[in-house]
Amino acid sequence: MASDLADLLSDSAAALIEGTPKRLFIGGCWVTPASEDRFDVDDPADGTIIAGVADGSPADAIKCIDAAEAAASTWSSHSPRSRSDILMECFHAMHRRAEDLAVLISVESGKALTDARAEVSYAAEFFRWFAEEAVRIPGDLGLAPFGTGRIAVQHQPVGISLLITPWNFPAAMAARKIAPALAAGCTCILKPAAETPLTALALAEIVHEAGAPPGTLNVLTTSRPAEAVKVMLDDGRIRKLSFTGSTSVGKLLLRQAAEHVVNCSMELGGNAPFIVFDDADIDAALNGALTAKMRNAGETCIAANRFLVQSDVYEAFAAKLAERMNRIVVGRGRYTATECGPLISKNALEKVSTLVDQAAVHGGRILTGGGTLESDGYYYPPTVIADVDPGSEILNREIFGPVAPLVRFDSEDQAIRLANDTEYGLAAYIFTRDVQKGLRVADRIDAGMVAINRGSLSDVAAPFGGMKHSGIGREGGTYGILEYLETKYISISW
Repeated sequence: MASDLADLLSDSAAALIEGTPKRLFIGGCWVTPASEDRFDVDDPADGTIIAGVADGSPADAIKCIDAAEAAASTWSSHSPRSRSDILMECFHAMHRRAEDLAVLISVESGKALTDARAEVSYAAEFFRWFAEEAVRIPGDLGLAPFGTGRIAVQHQPVGISLLITPWNFPAAMAARKIAPALAAGCTCILKPAAETPLTALALAEIVHEAGAPPGTLNVLTTSRPAEAVKVMLDDGRIRKLSFTGSTSVGKLLLRQAAEHVVNCSMELGGNAPFIVFDDADIDAALNGALTAKMRNAGETCIAANRFLVQSDVYEAFAAKLAERMNRIVVGRGRYTATECGPLISKNALEKVSTLVDQAAVHGGRILTGGGTLESDGYYYPPTVIADVDPGSEILNREIFGPVAPLVRFDSEDQAIRLANDTEYGLAAYIFTRDVQKGLRVADRIDAGMVAINRGSLSDVAAPFGGMKHSGIGREGGTYGILEYLETKYISISW
């Protein structure tokens, strides 16, 4: 296999994969499952196997909880400054290993190297941000209204936390959960997606080398997530569940967590509208559209999913967007010229292709793209579809691909109605030169995050999360650490 890898990848990338841990990380040790089972990790660029990773069982999941429980009292008693120093070292370590991590992300997820480098930088910032938040956990002391005593409010770690992350941002989503959990004093178990386990294992190595005590962070890689997660939730010792993924899986996990009244944070699916008013700066809107749509080949929960364009600028915007999308370079993620890599899997490719074909059958005009590319990998060309029927499935599903469906609107009220006509409420984008209009529309849109005249939303200092079926709770910002803390009130007289 080593020689095959050398043919498929550069020598440095092959060596990087070879040197990345591939066993479970439990109690500060690299552990081989008792069954010695492994599962394959594929390269989405051509479908070849790049690594075999330890396939954790439900029994291994319980070992993770045992390790987290054994470390819990020690870690929670660490001073905030001590926890902060360890997280800050994680930040520095990620920057020292930034290029290796970016290549690893690109190879196992197919992500364009430019996007992978940006992800590593973004992920590292969560460790720095929560290193600073660790020493700023709030508390209050006040006099009761009738003067009968003092009201003291403090926060303490919620307990053992189960962190479940997706494949599309294997470093950033893990860091966004690990950093606040550790900053709050919680021990945790990370269950990464089976498509991208190598990045998670590399992060475990970084956290361990930064000085986190054994058992503070445990990593369970598995091809049987439903079994392992159910066993952990049924165990009764998990007190926090943080999940990023599809709404359907999130609903299932919420039902399971309810049995033990587990504190839950859910960052689920999206169907973001991208609204272009006729007074918008069209060039700025086009730049924003490419950012909001094409980051990670459209495989993001906050990707622009529906382009709502006012009639007076509709044809011009559609033509220019098609022209810009047509120029995007598609290729293997780790190639430096690549701007759009492959989708994550054959199933993902088939889903996107079907949605586009259905939209075309119902009257949509394909201005550029459409149809799969000839390749062994899972590539789909950047695609623009005009005149999409409002009832088309592509407008009601999370596309998760490089496809921009366009819908025409006439009035502000119609734009808002179309934008809110979905069960999701994660993100939205608005382009207009009228600031009052932008803020007015933002207020009326059912979304947890709204960008005005910007194609990017994510910021470690901002609360990330959605409304409706897009989730519960917030990650990032000053709100992120509160998700891992319990509020305790103490009544005092003196």
